[in-house]
Amino acid sequence: MQDTATGLNRRQWFASTLAASAAAAAPLRLPGKVRVAVIGQDGHLGEILNPLPQLPDVEVVACCEYTEAGLASLAAKKGMAGAKGYLNQEKMLDEVKPDVVAVVNDDGARAKAVLAALQRGMHCIAEKPLAITRMDLKKIKRVARDSKGRLGMLVPLRYAAPFRGLKQVVDSGEIGEVLLMGGQKSYKRGISSTWKNQRASYGSTMLWIGPHLVDLFHFTSGLRMTEAFCWQGNVKEPALGDRENVVGALFRLANGGMAEMRMDYLRPDTAPTHEDDRLRIAGTKGIVEYTAATGVTILSDGGKPRRLETLPEGGQIFMDYLDAVYNRKPGQLTVEEIFHVSDAIQAAEDSSRTGHPAKV
Repeated sequence: MQDTATGLNRRQWFASTLAASAAAAAPLRLPGKVRVAVIGQDGHLGEILNPLPQLPDVEVVACCEYTEAGLASLAAKKGMAGAKGYLNQEKMLDEVKPDVVAVVNDDGARAKAVLAALQRGMHCIAEKPLAITRMDLKKIKRVARDSKGRLGMLVPLRYAAPFRGLKQVVDSGEIGEVLLMGGQKSYKRGISSTWKNQRASYGSTMLWIGPHLVDLFHFTSGLRMTEAFCWQGNVKEPALGDRENVVGALFRLANGGMAEMRMDYLRPDTAPTHEDDRLRIAGTKGIVEYTAATGVTILSDGGKPRRLETLPEGGQIFMDYLDAVYNRKPGQLTVEEIFHVSDAIQAAEDSSRTGHPAKV
């Protein structure tokens, strides 16, 4: 996903929904000053910087990039004024000793940064995936269990009003027990994002985009995934290098149902939005689905097809994370959920490399 602090390349509906929610939200007060350090700018940096006006007790005090040019670009972002710049993340963490570390570097460098923060007992909210290998994910799990720092992961779609609307319908029982889910994420090619075109810095399209849909499957249905089968590859797009432009995956659900996803980098550059996100949930009594064109629509045994005209209020992931850490409020994303999503995408990744199903 191409994301910036200004949100210029983000999905139109998502940006407008969350921007409106953030603007309308009352300031979140914390018990004291919270000092944040930012590592990188290759993901959802806007999820950290955009809500700062509603976070009067939060200050970005330091930032790290791995090149002088990258550091200059990061330091120039809105909300970074006064942040001390570093080219070495360990030096930054040891000298500044921030309360919270936001890790939004490239996928290949992420696990090392997450571990550096958690090993120092610092709270850490990171871009997904947490790691591009099972070995590094196991390290993060082990360190997170013993760390004084709380781990968060940037899967913001669960905070968007349309997907909260889908969950509301499922929770009401109107469509019965969920047995089949289908999700789509279609992106513009974004050839200029060169770090995505190398396996070492990108991992794979399943690891980069997959967490959004897997998290939505789990969030909306409440069901865990137990097994995965996945295909992914780069077809006729040499400009993307190692980056897979077509992905298909199937997950077995804990209740015997299934969830399937399709993801691509085939959206034409002439499209009005960068992304086309869709989610369909079918249960024993009906179906609820979302597309940007139709909104949230419902067809169930209980009545005629209809559109959900009033959506739940949207939320903001960084504000929710801080509220949970410092105000002891129930967080809307648990560490257990983070690790389940991480395990599921790793299983799908393994399947795409071996050609066989993989247990989650």
